[in-house]
Amino acid sequence: MAAESHGPMHQFEIQRLIPLDVAGYDISFTNSAAFMTLAVLATFALFWVATRHRTMVPSRWQSIAELTYEFVGGMVKDNVGHQGMAYFPFIFTLFMFILLGNFLGLLPYAFTFTSHIVVNATLALFIFIAVTVIGFARHGLHYFSLFLPPGTPLPVAFILVPIEIMSYFIRPVSLSLRLFANMLAGHVLLKVLAGFIITLPVWAGVVPFAAVFGVTFLELMVAAIQAYVFALLTCIYLNDAINLH
Repeated sequence: MAAESHGPMHQFEIQRLIPLDVAGYDISFTNSAAFMTLAVLATFALFWVATRHRTMVPSRWQSIAELTYEFVGGMVKDNVGHQGMAYFPFIFTLFMFILLGNFLGLLPYAFTFTSHIVVNATLALFIFIAVTVIGFARHGLHYFSLFLPPGTPLPVAFILVPIEIMSYFIRPVSLSLRLFANMLAGHVLLKVLAGFIITLPVWAGVVPFAAVFGVTFLELMVAAIQAYVFALLTCIYLNDAINLH
């Protein structure tokens, strides 16, 4: 039982830190909520430290903050255009929330909330609804032209329209599953390799330790890439809503 409780999947279990029950609803403060809060506080702390003493020659933290700001700003401009800068605060917040959540989850005994499909699906569903609302608010019924580009031959339309509709409604699924699968697989692999180090003799644990080191470095890159992909796809969906085809 002990081995099972500390298996590779044990790290993904939701644990109640502060049990709360209101009118029969469990609204307990969990380890997932704790690390979401920590990601928000870490983002705030990073930019507070970076900007409280701004100088012409930026410090290390100021450089990190400015580069991150310019990186996300450039991503929004390149994929949405200048009209998309109105939504820059949301894209930037989304990017930093996922990025810090991914990085914090790599710390020992930490919890990776982005490895839970319900968290990612909630973010993806919110983005899907918001983009759809923006699209109809800006273009009205003309937004339906997203599913049928002007000039499409009628025979092709019978095939194209169902494909476009299916592709549109599958967006939140693909957006959430991509992040979930990458973070889950990487953490399981790290846990399995770390288990080999504990069970093997010291001389035999060198190879698994080197593998853990390599996978950890890879996971750092995956954590950053997945935050970028999530934000990038959000920009692409937003571009469809603002500029159509």
